[in-house]
This record gives sequence, structure tokens and C-alpha cells, in this order.
Amino acid sequence: MNVILKQVKHEEKQILANLLEKFDYEFSQYDGRDVNSDGLYGYQYLDCYWTDEDRYAYFIMADEKLAGFAMIYNYREEGDPETDFQISEFFVMHKYRRLGVGRQAFFQVLDKHRGRCGLGCHPKNIPSVRFWNKVIGEHTKGRYETIKSKSPFPDGAYADMFYFNNG
Repeated sequence: MNVILKQVKHEEKQILANLLEKFDYEFSQYDGRDVNSDGLYGYQYLDCYWTDEDRYAYFIMADEKLAGFAMIYNYREEGDPETDFQISEFFVMHKYRRLGVGRQAFFQVLDKHRGRCGLGCHPKNIPSVRFWNKVIGEHTKGRYETIKSKSPFPDGAYADMFYFNNG
């Protein structure tokens, strides 16, 4: 399967917002969030991906079809390990999972962003925990650290934060 990252243009923002709703719906089984009065989860930082430096949004394309997205930013909580960038959101639609799409997209993110990377996942999201352990372990040959985040998800759980060097 041919997988490429395509930077999301401002005029494609609504497409990304639509995909974020699917992501948040799926993620709500782990963090317990509810929709708002409009029936949406909303993503409060969406506009920042076109106004702030060091924020990048990519569509994940598989055989020229929209398969998911990756969102990158340069933010960290005070006291967290220093990073050059973090993967804030990463989503592959069900149809494209277990086909290598996520792995290829992740490696392409790392080709575009160099330095110390951080990313977190909800500890109840076991498929995500397994995926990140596998692909980060493969990329780093097992040289990464995992710590608990300092800020909890809405359900009170603390993210498993992965930190590793990427060139």
C-alpha cells in the first residue's frame, strides 16, 4: 500500500475537523468525554495549526485515499523532558489498521521532524500502547523511555509518555 503524508491546507481544515470528530468519538471510550450540546466533541486547538509556528497537520493518504491524520506540535508541560516536537494526535481509520499504514505514516513523520520526540497514549487504549511500543521500539532499536504524564485525561488516567531521539 502506498502511504504518503500530505500537509493539510487551511481550506481543508473542515475535512480535518470531520476526522477529528471520528477520532474523538473512538477515543471517548477511553477518556469518558461527552459531546457538547451540538453533538460534537470539538477540537479547541484546531485553528492553531494555521496560526502558530511549530504546529503541523498532515493527512495520511493510503493509495490516494484519506486514511487518517497526524498532528505535530512543539509543546510540553513544565517539568516534562525537553523535546523538539511532539505528536499530539495520530489517527488511522479502522479500514487501514493492521496493514502497515500507521507504521509508514509514523516513519514519514519522523523523516519530516528531527530531534527529540515525545508522544503520549491513554493507558486504557491497549491497541495504541502496543502499536507505539512496537513502532517506537523498531525505530529506536529499543532506546526510548516511557514515563507517566503530569496532567491527567478527563477520566483521571495519566498518559504513558514516550520519549526518544530521532536524529
